[in-house]
Amino acid sequence: MANAMIKKVEGSVLILERVFNAPRELVFQAFSEAEHLKHWWGPSGWELPVCNVDFRPGGVWHYCMKCVDKNQGDFYGMESWGKAVYEEIAAPEKIVYVDYFSDAEGNENETMPSTHVTLTFEESEGKTKLINVGRYASAEALQTVLDMGMEQGISETWDRLETHLQSQR
Repeated sequence: MANAMIKKVEGSVLILERVFNAPRELVFQAFSEAEHLKHWWGPSGWELPVCNVDFRPGGVWHYCMKCVDKNQGDFYGMESWGKAVYEEIAAPEKIVYVDYFSDAEGNENETMPSTHVTLTFEESEGKTKLINVGRYASAEALQTVLDMGMEQGISETWDRLETHLQSQR
């Protein structure tokens, strides 16, 4: 992809940035509506068979990512459930939420680190700079998710987002 993701780690904070060739309102919609999220959320070879979004402060986004790529070996058929609880929404500039690993019922997995996420959408000349600031309880908690391959997963997810955004224009 032409616009690579930029990563910075500052203690227990992970900052990711990328410029998308799409207007801010569309990029914001892609993060706020189930019909958009179903098309791009998750790394390559994964789909979203469950995606329930209650997009409001206090609302919950509960989803399941499932690996559908037979070439991914042991990951094929695996499901990964997640849950986001929205804290603040300022369309189309910002979304703040807490992201949890969860089970199919939406119960938070207490053994895995949660992330306090602030997404900022900055428009410039018809493009959108997305800034994702993820705050973890500790540097060790951040390292746990990095060791799981989260950086590659987000990079692939944002590649899929760019493709989806171009299909919407």
